[in-house]
Amino acid sequence: MPLNRVINLSTHVLAILWALPLFGIIYMAFKDTKVEGFSVTIHNFIEAWNSAPFAQYYLNTFIIVIGILAVQLVTITLAAYVFARMNFVGQGIVFLLYLVQIMIPIELLIFPNSSTIAQLGIYDTKLAIMIPYFISAFGIFLLRQTFKGIPYELEEAAKMEGCNRIQTIWHVYVPLAKPTYIAFGLISVSGQWSNFLWPLIITDSDSNRPLTVGLAMFAKASDSGAQWGVVAAATLFVILPLLLAFFLFQRQFISSFMHSGIK
Repeated sequence: MPLNRVINLSTHVLAILWALPLFGIIYMAFKDTKVEGFSVTIHNFIEAWNSAPFAQYYLNTFIIVIGILAVQLVTITLAAYVFARMNFVGQGIVFLLYLVQIMIPIELLIFPNSSTIAQLGIYDTKLAIMIPYFISAFGIFLLRQTFKGIPYELEEAAKMEGCNRIQTIWHVYVPLAKPTYIAFGLISVSGQWSNFLWPLIITDSDSNRPLTVGLAMFAKASDSGAQWGVVAAATLFVILPLLLAFFLFQRQFISSFMHSGIK
């Protein structure tokens, strides 16, 4: 059997194995447990939606995800430009410290971060969830590499036209780094959408809980713990937006990673 065929077959087998849990969740979510055999029903979704404030969870999640991404785009752009185009004493050491953050598990920072949030007096707020993620070391590294690949002559031409540093970044670097921004945005959104541990620790009320924490609270409730169909339907509430976004924009998803230099 040709090697390419073996690789393709193995890839398809692994893809099916990876998707089996998802198929199981979909099966349980649409299965009517009140009848024998398999009967399609949407009752599980209706019961799950009415049993917990999922509309509030959705709103909280959108605010958190979009808020983090908006601030990250500003911070990584400015930091990446500094590391790519400006020279200062200790630049290499500072950049190395940024890279070290990529290797530090976020779980190790939960205690100091929670202590800081408590001192700021913003416990159980959406802002408390967002603050630790306002700066992304990975995003800075990724964008810095892209900025360094942009010809410096373009910046000089912008300065000749009278652009200041911010205008140069906006009109020269940002447009040329669009694929990198898209790639990072996808990573940020998917990561924050599925973030669980930090929001669980830092929130106590439904008015600030994202979907992941809301789902955990719903699943452990006494009246839903044994109703696996309802829990599966609630799980689909959490993962469905990301699945739809991927299927709708999969070409842009793959293209952005290819053009951003991620291998």
